Amino acid sequence: MAKEIFEWVKTIIISVIIALFITAFIRPTLVKGHSMYPTLEPNNYLIINKIPYMLHEPQRGDIVVFKSHLKAIDGDEKDLIKRVIAVEGDKLVIKDGKVFVNGKEMKENYINGNYTSGNIDIVVPEGKVFVMGDNRPNSLDSRSPDVGLVDVDDIRGKVLVRLFPFNEIGTVD
Repeated sequence: MAKEIFEWVKTIIISVIIALFITAFIRPTLVKGHSMYPTLEPNNYLIINKIPYMLHEPQRGDIVVFKSHLKAIDGDEKDLIKRVIAVEGDKLVIKDGKVFVNGKEMKENYINGNYTSGNIDIVVPEGKVFVMGDNRPNSLDSRSPDVGLVDVDDIRGKVLVRLFPFNEIGTVD
């Protein structure tokens, strides 16, 4: 009897540890807008992974979820989903509808359309990243002073996998 109780307690403790690990490092999120179309669409259900940015800084091309200073209807700060375009130390130029990072034009076959509005010429400062949505005409992102450069510490995680819709389950590029 005591051995059976011990086994049950051991199983419960292991389950709690696993649940705490999962909730500490993996988080679900729901896409609410069109700013990442065609890569992501409204009501896509995503899992974000918090572990990569504990080990290294964000990389160009990562799709990240971050805390913005924009307010939702309930007064809470909104989480936004965008793609990292430039990281600290990168020279970013947006001119004539094209994006250049460190003097090279970006080949962005993932964006909606082939034009990026804005006139930007900056060097991304330490601890910051420049993010944009894939749906450039319909994205509130680092090009706007309302969002601006994103502090690396405000990044909640990297998009790991799409769980819904079911016909699109898998990793997100």
